Amino acid sequence: MRKNIKKKIDITPKNEVKQMFRDWFKKHNEAGQIMTKQDVINTVIKKLTKSQDKFLKDAMDEMVFEGLIEIQEDGVTVVLKRKVR
Repeated sequence: MRKNIKKKIDITPKNEVKQMFRDWFKKHNEAGQIMTKQDVINTVIKKLTKSQDKFLKDAMDEMVFEGLIEIQEDGVTVVLKRKVR
C-alpha cells in the first residue's frame, strides 16, 4: 500500500516578495499611491533571488485578491488600494 505523499511547497519566497512590496508602500502609505514600473523594477525585480522570481506573479495576484493593490494594464504598475499596516 502506497502512502499518499504530498509535496510541501515552500511559500517563504512568495511572502518575501510580498514584503518587498509592503515595505515600499509603508514608506508611501497613502491609498491611491502608484508604484511605477520603474519603482517595481528597482525595488523588487532587481532584488529577487531565483526562488523568489518564481513567485512574483503569485505574490502580486495574492495581494490583488487581498484587496491591497490593483495592477494596471501594463501588468507592472501597481496602485495601493488601502493603507499598509
